[in-house]
Amino acid sequence: MALIGQSKTAESGLLLTKSRQTSSAATTASPSSRPQSVRCKLRFATHNPYQFDDKMLAPRAAPRKAAGITRMATRSLATVQDSIPPRTYGNLKDQDRIFQNLYGRYPPDLKHAKMMGDWHKTKEIILKGHDWIINEVKASGLRGRGGAGFPSGLKWSFMNFKDWDKDNKPRYLVVNADEGEPGTCKDREIMRKDPHKLVEGCLVAGRAMNATAAYIYIRGEFVEEAAVLQRAINEAYAAGLIGKNACDSGYDFDVYIHRGGGAYVCGEETSLIESLEGKQGKPRLKPPFPAAVGLFGCPSTVANVETVSVAPTICRRGGNWFAGFGRERNQGTKLYCISGHVNNPATVEEEMSIPLRELIDKHCGGVRGGWDNLLAVIPGGSSTPILPKHICDDQLMDFDALKDSQSGLGTAAVIVMDKSTDVVRAIARLSKFYRHESCGQCTPCREGSKWTEQIMSRFVEGQGRAREIDMLQELTKQVEGHTICALGEAFAWPIQGLIRHFRPELEARMQEFAQLTGGEALAGGWNHDTKSKGKLVSPGQ
Repeated sequence: MALIGQSKTAESGLLLTKSRQTSSAATTASPSSRPQSVRCKLRFATHNPYQFDDKMLAPRAAPRKAAGITRMATRSLATVQDSIPPRTYGNLKDQDRIFQNLYGRYPPDLKHAKMMGDWHKTKEIILKGHDWIINEVKASGLRGRGGAGFPSGLKWSFMNFKDWDKDNKPRYLVVNADEGEPGTCKDREIMRKDPHKLVEGCLVAGRAMNATAAYIYIRGEFVEEAAVLQRAINEAYAAGLIGKNACDSGYDFDVYIHRGGGAYVCGEETSLIESLEGKQGKPRLKPPFPAAVGLFGCPSTVANVETVSVAPTICRRGGNWFAGFGRERNQGTKLYCISGHVNNPATVEEEMSIPLRELIDKHCGGVRGGWDNLLAVIPGGSSTPILPKHICDDQLMDFDALKDSQSGLGTAAVIVMDKSTDVVRAIARLSKFYRHESCGQCTPCREGSKWTEQIMSRFVEGQGRAREIDMLQELTKQVEGHTICALGEAFAWPIQGLIRHFRPELEARMQEFAQLTGGEALAGGWNHDTKSKGKLVSPGQ
């Protein structure tokens, strides 16, 4: 075969050479006056599949005219070195939006929910069984929308352990509607405008886990949302969609609402379970994990409102449809909450991996004063590290891209700050919030949140030395990873982001304070070891 190829290559090369000589000699003649054999040889030489030269691999050139004859340019062929055109994300079409009533166009009742596609073929989904539902969710690439980003299909399968059907204990789906992260307002919009999405999602997700009931733990401040959701549950019961023989499928499933007391820490899954059981909302040690020993000592799975609400649409349209949005490992659509210094704050559904700038410009009318007036953005709720403008210019909004930027997607609550923002004061205010919300069970969190709040309150005024910045950084590192729940990381990461990107701002404030008070402040922020000189007031007084 190699010899045949070489002989063909040699013959075609000779033919190509002769054809070029013939064609150059015939340029003065018109095309119609050329011999038929010459024109055939030219066509064969141009489309010869065996002979290539450097000119054929060059970019396509414009046609050249000479003596009234138009000579076709050499074909350009793709090479391995050519880069694949980058795909752009975003610009989600209306027909691909899962939450059709996000802006309250229709009443949140059963009639209009069915008009928008809810409860369509739900019986068929239930009858297909738990394995089929879990496989569809796995194929969709859905990851938890509550902040952790754990693969939902894998998490939902934990309750279907070996011989699970021989266990006589009840099994529970617990929906985390205790939305208390500052800047986050997506779950409340679902419960207020699209409650039947959540109720149907409880049924589908519960069938995937073979659960007997679902408990929706809703934040205590969500009075209106709880009332709307309860009406939707009552409508579903009256229509036979949930309860005994749900959707006429032979599957029994109940849905209950439990009102919380407003504690931020109850957003952690084991704290939420403790609160449901009537105990103090403090996190449990793991193991045992909730999938084995959860609510009332029974197998349980805790899932976010948005995660549960998208499950029926994924099962109806297929996991591959959902996986077609976003980048690999970051598939699907997502609710983004944009607040702060934008012209039109909003909660929008968009494709995962959408550029941050496009998200703000398209759906919020841009940053107040223009993009150049942007100072920083908190991309995923108050517990994620802050990002300065130069990173935000090309930032994609998904789990992996934000992790590479040393931040996180979290709840996708985008908090925008323009150049009028006192960024140190903003992070200090978050430190005060986390100190107030710490349950006090873990010593690193209880003591660490107190000290970080006190130090940050001094840094706002510039009271401190530059070496205290490193001490604060070390303090947050000591807390990180040494608590039962993630509240330790929640108050540590915003401070780490501030030091990483805005350390010059902290140092400049300290220098300005030293000039105003007549000398550099000593450790603890006090000038000359007095609490009165320089008109300083102790944070503890």
